[in-house]
Amino acid sequence: MKFELKTENENFSKSISQFFGIVFFTTLIVILCDIALKLEIISRNHKIEYNCRLLTVEKSKPHFKKLSRLSELKSKQQIWEFCREIVN
Repeated sequence: MKFELKTENENFSKSISQFFGIVFFTTLIVILCDIALKLEIISRNHKIEYNCRLLTVEKSKPHFKKLSRLSELKSKQQIWEFCREIVN
């Protein structure tokens, strides 16, 4: 007859490895979300700069609309002043 004894060490090591796995994946998710948010900010800034440069070349209503939506400025004068600061 064989007797097998399960020790607490096996359960403890499994729970420790599960804990570190959860911590690792949670940290990974937080880092990836942070990177996504930073890329969104960079993309928005690039769009604003690009549309400001287009506006300096061609004064058209669609450029004003895009910049108004991106920068949350309402009047054309505010958009012009905003674009002067960015382009210069």
